[in-house]
Amino acid sequence: MPPVEKHLKISTERTGNDFRELHEWIDDPEKKAERHDITKIHEYGRMIEEKYGEKGLQEYIQHIHDDVKAKFEHTVHDFEKAMKETLAYFGVKEREK
Repeated sequence: MPPVEKHLKISTERTGNDFRELHEWIDDPEKKAERHDITKIHEYGRMIEEKYGEKGLQEYIQHIHDDVKAKFEHTVHDFEKAMKETLAYFGVKEREK
């Protein structure tokens, strides 16, 4: 998942505001899993919109989106690597493209 600094850069490019306090709140190590729980988007979204406005709410949703995307990309990469290693172990060579 992207580090807070990357989220800040993306937010600044998109909105002109880095929303540092919001991104640090989302990625607080002690509450990170809870605050990334997609079943709580509605609950947290109301609170975030009250505090940061509509743009803040969009940045919260974008933060979660970016983290989900990064997590799945990482998972796919790990799977492909493991599959390649497993096939090599059994002597199966990768086809040339």
